[in-house]
Amino acid sequence: MSEPQIDKRNVFDEEVFTYQANKDGKVFIFWRGKQVMILKDKSAQKFLAKIAGLDERQTQLVMAKLTGNFKHGNER
Repeated sequence: MSEPQIDKRNVFDEEVFTYQANKDGKVFIFWRGKQVMILKDKSAQKFLAKIAGLDERQTQLVMAKLTGNFKHGNER
């Protein structure tokens, strides 16, 4: 089995990503308190299903990959 996603710089120890799901089925994703993405309908459901049962660090990695942040290695 392949190695799980790794946070080599330990950025996600700070829990930089958060999310909020509302009753309309939308999921709002925040980075350092700023809204960076809104997921609707199937994409919101898929996201919530994917993070179900994950610990906080793994959830951080999923949100980073989903939003496209931390791809370039120069984010701080």
